[in-house]
Amino acid sequence: MRVGVLLLLVTGVVIAADPPKPAYTFGTLRPLTDYAARQKLVAAVGAELTDRHWSAERTVTENVLAVLLAAKPDSAKAVASAADADAPPPTAAPAFLADPSLDRFAKSNLAAAYLSALSDRKVYEEALAAAPAVTPEELADPAGYLFHKAACEYALGKREAATGTLRTLLEDAGGVPDRYRVVATLLFFDVEKWPKDEKDLLNLARLADNSQRRLDLGRGGPVTQDIQKKIVFRLDEQIKQAEQQLKKQQKQQQQAQEGKGQKGKPQDCPDGGEQKGPQIAGQPNQPMDDSKRAENRGKGLVDEKKLRQYEAEWGKLPEAERKRVVNDLTRDLPPKYKAMVEQYFSSLNRMHGYKN
Repeated sequence: MRVGVLLLLVTGVVIAADPPKPAYTFGTLRPLTDYAARQKLVAAVGAELTDRHWSAERTVTENVLAVLLAAKPDSAKAVASAADADAPPPTAAPAFLADPSLDRFAKSNLAAAYLSALSDRKVYEEALAAAPAVTPEELADPAGYLFHKAACEYALGKREAATGTLRTLLEDAGGVPDRYRVVATLLFFDVEKWPKDEKDLLNLARLADNSQRRLDLGRGGPVTQDIQKKIVFRLDEQIKQAEQQLKKQQKQQQQAQEGKGQKGKPQDCPDGGEQKGPQIAGQPNQPMDDSKRAENRGKGLVDEKKLRQYEAEWGKLPEAERKRVVNDLTRDLPPKYKAMVEQYFSSLNRMHGYKN
């Protein structure tokens, strides 16, 4: 029987059995301060180990991991193996991820370190398998975890998961390093443009990259073979569609040649006059007046290629040009995207030593 139900029967007082799920808002997921990290470590592994392995020469995140690895030798082996480029990639999740006795703070930070290490080695599937063991608000460095998790989801073509993680990183995390924010913004707008058709050539290219990555890791088994079969099958469908389209065009051209009537008469105008009836949508009757400005705003999304181009050239642009670029790119954006792009350019300014 749940505790809340038992207390209700005994005392008549209603008590919630389960804590509510946290709702993140802007800046909620902030890195831990020195004091807060030490307090959590003391609660998890004790004051003696915390004091012995804490160093003023390391960052808070590095200290948290150093103390936990010293306190949990079995977990330390798994994390060290994940980070060792010469060690074979793991094929099963380490035991500490499912250990119910492990403190939530300790498990979250060890799992995040394990995920990040595998992400750096491009072992994306096993890296993401560690994500359920992570409680983001318990992390010393939530931004680092979210960045590596999003990188894994992006590489595996997980559109919705990557979008959600990137949005949390860009909107809800505080203290995000500029290098993370810049790359994450580029990834976000790139994912927004991914074709939804699985047979699209861009999606097939991502599958091919994933297949090659697995082969580089020495994983040529059933999963990789299934990916390769999927690529071949979808390419075959694309070829068949192209052939059908070509035959259709050739048939239309042949019919047009055979259906030519009297000389000088358009095919679709039996009376030889001008074509009448409603015009095709978007086809103007006359040229646009030179005094009018053409509008072509689309859906208000940012071109990720433009962002990459500006990233490469930002250090060479004068202040007036930088301001013009930001104004032009954010003018017609929805608020949720406008704030994201403005923060992106603020990060670029800081990286190049400019004032925001």
